[in-house]
Amino acid sequence: MPFCKVTLKTQKPLPSSYPKSLITLGDHIKKKRLDLGLWQKQVAEQIGVDEVTLYNWEKQRTVPKLPYIPKIIAFLAYIPFPPASSLPEKIKNCRRVLGVTQEKMAEMIGIDKTTLARCEARKSQPTEKTLKLIETFFGSFCPENKILNRAG
Repeated sequence: MPFCKVTLKTQKPLPSSYPKSLITLGDHIKKKRLDLGLWQKQVAEQIGVDEVTLYNWEKQRTVPKLPYIPKIIAFLAYIPFPPASSLPEKIKNCRRVLGVTQEKMAEMIGIDKTTLARCEARKSQPTEKTLKLIETFFGSFCPENKILNRAG
């Protein structure tokens, strides 16, 4: 009597908690963590926070503070923000990627913090001189469009 060996292969179903869409930083972190099969404690250690903080980010109870965003981006291996299409968006994305405040970024660029804040808030247009300083800074210091991919 002949026997036939049949092998069925299927992917393990995703957990019900798996993010269906990537809207928040917590969604991005959770998806990457689950994809890598890591525990919250392991990821929290990589980012430099405690397990409760990571849990709260993943549950959208709190949002990551600015200084942690560069470590989150390093963990994700991509930038989880939509591409910037305007100067205010570029400023905000660059600050997030670098993990710096408006005050610190203004200092790094060599402009007044109020000028940078007004540009980011769309309250005023920068002078041509200021715009050149900002664009030079983006080209030199903001890794937003370098190295890391923009994939989710």
